[in-house]
Amino acid sequence: MNTRAIAASTLAPVLGGKASLSSGFNLQIQQIEPREKAFFQELCFGSLRTFHQLDRLATTLIDKPLRSKDQDVYALIILGLYQLRELRVPDHAAISECVEAAKKIKKPWASKLVNAVLRHYQRRNKELEAQLAEDNSFYWSHPDWLIDEIQRAWPEQWQTILSANNSRPPLTIRINPLKTDRATYRKCLQNAGHEFKETEASHNGIQLLGQAVVSDLPGYENGLFSVQDEGAQLAAHLLSLAPGSRVLDACCAPGGKAAHILEIDPQIGELVCIDIDETRMQRVEENFNRLGLEATLKVGDAAQPQDWWDGRHFDGILLDVPCSASGVIRRHPDIKLLRQSGDLQQLASLQARILRSVWDCLSPGGILVYATCSIFPQENEKVVLDFLNSHDNALHDPIAAKWGEERTVGRQLLPQKDGHDGFYYARLIKKHH
Repeated sequence: MNTRAIAASTLAPVLGGKASLSSGFNLQIQQIEPREKAFFQELCFGSLRTFHQLDRLATTLIDKPLRSKDQDVYALIILGLYQLRELRVPDHAAISECVEAAKKIKKPWASKLVNAVLRHYQRRNKELEAQLAEDNSFYWSHPDWLIDEIQRAWPEQWQTILSANNSRPPLTIRINPLKTDRATYRKCLQNAGHEFKETEASHNGIQLLGQAVVSDLPGYENGLFSVQDEGAQLAAHLLSLAPGSRVLDACCAPGGKAAHILEIDPQIGELVCIDIDETRMQRVEENFNRLGLEATLKVGDAAQPQDWWDGRHFDGILLDVPCSASGVIRRHPDIKLLRQSGDLQQLASLQARILRSVWDCLSPGGILVYATCSIFPQENEKVVLDFLNSHDNALHDPIAAKWGEERTVGRQLLPQKDGHDGFYYARLIKKHH
């Protein structure tokens, strides 16, 4: 089947605000021929990364808006513009293949429209780009509300953050210390001809510098490593677990941080992992099987401990709450289309509710690590400060580290081009009465 037609069908629900990219991408890529898979991925992720530029161009070039049921046609136009602007595909091939794709999605009437719009852009691209150059959303390829929110939160770093959001995310892996060490695995990568660098903040991390297929890297099937951003690799170390500890990873899917806890603290008594999403919990199980790890896995809502908690307290809790994911936009560029400004307050309320609920499960003297992949203070230090002000048995334990930026409570990592994603961590101790 036509790769561009499948890409258009994959993007259509995202453009319509009905689904995330990941919900359809993994299914659709199975239809793609192996030699076309990298191109398909580039089309989907690249078009969303630069969507706010492509969208401005498309709306300028189309006389009247398309009907909502024709999001797949609009997706084809977006994909065509992306190829003409960003890829080395010859212009004639990019246009003719998108025209052909309109027939494959059973909308032959759209062939003329797709052809006209793309040829129009081809003729007038310099003039059109110049007209839009002063448009903030076009220049930064972010929605206006998100630019404003990032500017407000980070008045000195906002431009660096937006640039990082638009960059390609690096492939970073975490070595499994139960099976190898970083020095040994470096030799495996060298022998396989890969270029890489060691991560600075995480002692278990290696960042690949070239293109690589994860499953083709040495030792993947044997569980020598996991794919995990350097920022995410810092969570497990913050728990400071003693032998025999009972540990909870709430909101654990897809299981990267939970696996890391077991790899660096194999002497703990029990790790209980919960997540509200049954499908994602299956992924946790698959990841644990590959790595040769064992934990107690339960499907449950972290905000409703009465449904899954047996009443025995935990010595350590990792609480990686649902958030705006504003620190990982370059990995999930559909966030720029799907998130709305009102989401931040709703998420902050949910985060506060989960934190209050899970706190009851922690032993006196135990440590809770509050984590997000957000860069917004209202999801991070504000939630933690409000919690500390309303709980006299909670104590903020400052994180002494060289990474990130110290906040009133906790530490914030901002997304770095060619470096880590954006994460926030705060550590709380439950006082003895």
